[in-house]
Amino acid sequence: MATAYGLLPMPMGARSYTIEAPAKLNIRLKITGRRPDGYHELVSIMTPVSLLDVIEVRENRGEGVELTASGYPVPLDDGNIVVRAAQSFSATTGLPSGVSIKITKNIPVAAGMGGGSSDAAATLLILNEIYSKPLSMNDLRVLALRLGADVPFFLVCTPCLVTGIGEILEPVERWPEFWYVIVTPPIQVSTAWVYQNYRMKLTTGEYPFIKKALESASLVISQVLENDLEAVTSAIFPIIDRIKRLLVENGAEGALMSGSGPSVFGAFGSVELAESAKKHLLEQELGDVFMVKSWKRG
Repeated sequence: MATAYGLLPMPMGARSYTIEAPAKLNIRLKITGRRPDGYHELVSIMTPVSLLDVIEVRENRGEGVELTASGYPVPLDDGNIVVRAAQSFSATTGLPSGVSIKITKNIPVAAGMGGGSSDAAATLLILNEIYSKPLSMNDLRVLALRLGADVPFFLVCTPCLVTGIGEILEPVERWPEFWYVIVTPPIQVSTAWVYQNYRMKLTTGEYPFIKKALESASLVISQVLENDLEAVTSAIFPIIDRIKRLLVENGAEGALMSGSGPSVFGAFGSVELAESAKKHLLEQELGDVFMVKSWKRG
């Protein structure tokens, strides 16, 4: 039987749970300012999608975090945000730090879909459950923001209008149902590098514009798909523009790079169109191809 946050007890003797950690897509990403500390302020629409990492956590009698992983390769030390999330939880609560964590890594790394941030948020949620919820959701949000600007979104895991540096979240009540085909070319992109090379052309009036669009009874996805960071990444990796073009040619209502890239997605109004597009994109051998839909934590 599922517990809070959709956690499932594992069939083991020690307390152990598993939780799914979704990827996200940036349906829109507009830069609206830059703070003195270097963080960029933004207005974004984010949705979690059904491309899922799996995090398994089990208490052990030792100290420290023992991390293992399968799937896409990730660091197994404190270079992994999951380890830092567990350490932060232990330091904040004073609870034992001895845990074994296994990541089944299905979300490509450094691909613009927030996989590491999602894994970190899932780790905080699962530890809080295992130890009988010593932290409130607000406490978890504070820890999440210290780990990274995207991490608070993954605590909520529902389509959101996102502002600030990523920490101010307004759930979107009526997000239209789409199927998404995602293509991740075999390159990795540093988010920090993309932001450093973004030429500041700050968007004004973005928040009221997007609020009005989201409140419309008939949202036209192609009219909100925009990403200020796309020009930076695509200038170095022109494959991004090629993938966008192919997605539209194969029936997408619109296509966009997610986050800092290099993943590109197309939004489709039916599963049949999405399946057909996935087949054609796989034939192009441009990278990993996924077909997903919007996802919400149970």
